Amino acid sequence: MLEFMPLILFAAICGVLMFGFPVALSLAGTALLFAGMGLGLEAMGIDANFDSGYLAALPNRLYGIMTNQTLLAVPLFVLMGVLLEKSKVAETLLDAMALLFGSMRGGLGISVTLVGMLMAASTGIVGATVVTMGLMSLPTMLKRGYSTSLATGTICATGTLGQIIPPSIALVLLGDVLSSAYQQAQLDMGIFSPKTVSVGDLFMGALVPGLLLVVMYMVYVGVVAWLRPHMAPAADREELMAELGHTSGIGMLLLKGLVPPVVLIVAVLGSILSGFATPTEASAVGAFGALVLALAYRQLDWATLKDVLRSTTHVTTMVFMILIGAALFSLVFRAYGGEHMVTDLFESMPGGVVGATIIVMLVIFLLGFILDFIEITFVVVPIVGPILLAMGLDPIWLGIMIAINLQTSFLTPPFGFALFYLRGVAPPSVSTSAIYRGVIPFILMQLSMLLLLTFFPQLATWLPEQF
Repeated sequence: MLEFMPLILFAAICGVLMFGFPVALSLAGTALLFAGMGLGLEAMGIDANFDSGYLAALPNRLYGIMTNQTLLAVPLFVLMGVLLEKSKVAETLLDAMALLFGSMRGGLGISVTLVGMLMAASTGIVGATVVTMGLMSLPTMLKRGYSTSLATGTICATGTLGQIIPPSIALVLLGDVLSSAYQQAQLDMGIFSPKTVSVGDLFMGALVPGLLLVVMYMVYVGVVAWLRPHMAPAADREELMAELGHTSGIGMLLLKGLVPPVVLIVAVLGSILSGFATPTEASAVGAFGALVLALAYRQLDWATLKDVLRSTTHVTTMVFMILIGAALFSLVFRAYGGEHMVTDLFESMPGGVVGATIIVMLVIFLLGFILDFIEITFVVVPIVGPILLAMGLDPIWLGIMIAINLQTSFLTPPFGFALFYLRGVAPPSVSTSAIYRGVIPFILMQLSMLLLLTFFPQLATWLPEQF
């Protein structure tokens, strides 16, 4: 039984998390408990196959986390997203889009998709985007006669775009972990001058698949509105303008609500893709730009600023606490020989690298029901990443596949996080079954994107290769 301790450790952590204990404390506490068991067994003369030397690397790991320049982008991107949310930039943006497209059938659905894409890119946190879009757009869509399933499905799906649309916090964290995994894989193969993969590379790789998903969503809403007009009726522009409380005209509203946030996001993303700035530098520009927008819209007072800073500190602290717990878990997992066990398992698996990749994607998909992307990125990817990359997979392609896989998991009934978030803010008249029905077509679209990336990996790798 002792030879299966790595698997028991992993199962124990999943079990503890299902009881609702804090993720960071669950990771660190369970890992310390198993480390204590290993040391105790070794002290009693029982061979537990536990190498305590790995624990000596913990101080260096923690120092590396605290001094990681890439991870400095996390609090800045969070600050940028929270500022755009709290300063009602998103609300003005949604109003502008609704007036622009609302007079056509399916127009409100298309508006929600576009605004959700921009908010997902800036916020990068599934829960925040789904809740914000649900509160702002769901009542309007239902009042305008939209099908409940179509409205809720569109909001949930666009909320999960934060996993794949750059500049996403999920991609920042995933890029940092994959960079380390790629270097480790090359060192394991005897390459002592390893190539690197950056967060910017992952941003470029995610751009085409992310935009294709947005186009798929909009085409689906448009087709439904064309075939079944009663599910997505057109809204009268004058009535919509009066309802939203805007009398200054659509041109002025678009200039005020659409141009500034789009320019900000394009500037942040463009500076990264062009190589003009690193993700950390661009995140600082984005945070400053969001602050300027909040001031220009006169939505930033002392109370709002304190709320923004409190939210940013909360998310950032959570991320780094989880990262510290995951580092401890990784060391204990390797001390028990878990890395060699996983390597042997993958190498003996039928189908070689294809079979191993399918199994990893399936496991990540199922874990997405109980773990957030942060835990999966810090716990699972460091274990399987180096092995898959050593088997010849492209790190950018693997990162995009994991991101879309998690996006699909968060959308899949009955345990998808996005469904729970929307259920929490939806009115009682919206049934849970309607939400489940609404997301099914979007799940199929995301699975189609995974298949497209499987057969045409150039969708993710072509753009990074050009720079």
